[in-house]
Amino acid sequence: MRNHEPRASSSCAACKFLKRRCTPNCIFAPYFRSDEPKKFAKVHKVFGASNVSKILIEVPEEQREDTVNSLAYEAEARLRDPVYGCIGAIALLQRKMVELQVDLAIARARLARYAANSPPILNDHGSMIPNFAEFPACGGLVDSFIQNQSDTMNDFSQFPYIF
Repeated sequence: MRNHEPRASSSCAACKFLKRRCTPNCIFAPYFRSDEPKKFAKVHKVFGASNVSKILIEVPEEQREDTVNSLAYEAEARLRDPVYGCIGAIALLQRKMVELQVDLAIARARLARYAANSPPILNDHGSMIPNFAEFPACGGLVDSFIQNQSDTMNDFSQFPYIF
């Protein structure tokens, strides 16, 4: 948690933004430092100073910093994507996870098919040694992932919306 001791004469970012005098018991001061003016500006634009103040008063003091960080994240996401906000980011990550799970299942199936058709390679201790250079199914998969990563990073139009 941030320091609740009296500050020097500098106002917090919230009081500077709102153009008011910062009092020693300012609810915003521990969480919106004067060197982070954009953080409060974004939170204020989305939620409003009055609502943020009410939220901080209702939340137990030990949870306030996490609350402010959550509000700042949600405000940033809402400003980037006014329609979906952070839900849009969550849906994007879920779709990417589904895509990667499908890719992993395909790679495992190809690996299992290849392993079933070739004798295992053993090391000095009798354990199997995976030699991925010998697996045609995996060798090209890694290279194609690196090459196509930037091309398909944000193209999830072929996946259904998850919710």
